[in-house]
Amino acid sequence: MEIKTSPMTSKLSRCVVLLAITFTTISVARQVSAHSFPQEQHPAAGQKLTAPPTEIRIKFDAPIEKLFAKLQVLDASGKNYAIGAPEVSSNGLELSSKVEKLPPGAYKVRWAVVCVDTHHTEGAYSFVVAGGGT
Repeated sequence: MEIKTSPMTSKLSRCVVLLAITFTTISVARQVSAHSFPQEQHPAAGQKLTAPPTEIRIKFDAPIEKLFAKLQVLDASGKNYAIGAPEVSSNGLELSSKVEKLPPGAYKVRWAVVCVDTHHTEGAYSFVVAGGGT
């Protein structure tokens, strides 16, 4: 018995196959080109604090490598208040650093990380400790 298909059915079948291939390709490409980006920051970007923080924490959306992690807390003159090398949590999702007592003023947190897939990401954000800065 011979099965006949209409031209419309044949076109529809090819379209479904093409869409499946495209979806798979896009999904794989997104996984391969993943980067680590901040999800949460403590203190938050733009936050005005009434008391200085004792630690800076940044939570990322993908694991980062401890060996390449950098975090600085800079005042307007460029002085770094971060104490020692930053720490990376055991799951690789959080970067943190203790900080010296921050006098009132504006501060910039500068960070740089390498995702476990070897992609480099860096950024900066600012916050203010009450009594100074704008």
